[in-house]
Amino acid sequence: MAKGKSGARTGVAALERSPSHLLHRALQRALDIYAEELGPGAITQRQFAVMAASAEREGATQADLVRITGIDRSTLADMATRMIAKGLLERERSAQDGRANAVRLTEAGRETLEAAKPRVAAADSRLLKLVGGGGRRSALVDLLRDLVRKGDEPAAEKKPKPAKAAAKTGKKAKKKAAKARLTPDAPAS
Repeated sequence: MAKGKSGARTGVAALERSPSHLLHRALQRALDIYAEELGPGAITQRQFAVMAASAEREGATQADLVRITGIDRSTLADMATRMIAKGLLERERSAQDGRANAVRLTEAGRETLEAAKPRVAAADSRLLKLVGGGGRRSALVDLLRDLVRKGDEPAAEKKPKPAKAAAKTGKKAKKKAAKARLTPDAPAS
């Protein structure tokens, strides 16, 4: 982890109590451990996720993989293209939907995935050991799973982002003020 490898506390109360900041730092730690366990030149954590999902859901479309992995559509499409070029995946038109691409592991992809599984398990084990006892470990995994599942709820159930709403209100006010400046003074009523 390039940022804060020393493990020293930040000393900034707002950061030490911020779930988003702490999740970001935990992700950095997890990716560092993953890289150490898998070594240089290995598949990335996201590539592993795509390959594992492809293995379990044979013939899944790229849209399915977006939903399963949480990787955005354009990133996943770029990843799939690179993984196809490396001979790890193959893509073909979906039998269910001719507009969609189905993705499958190649034999080389299966071998790569199988070779990576014990190393990924070792990385996960190292990460969970940082949490402490077994009960805390399973609780952490359960909490993270809940966080992901609740975040995947349909957009209609989510509240609008305050920053976007404020930005829209600000834009409307600016347009109204500009229009008022351009409109000749009307008699007061």
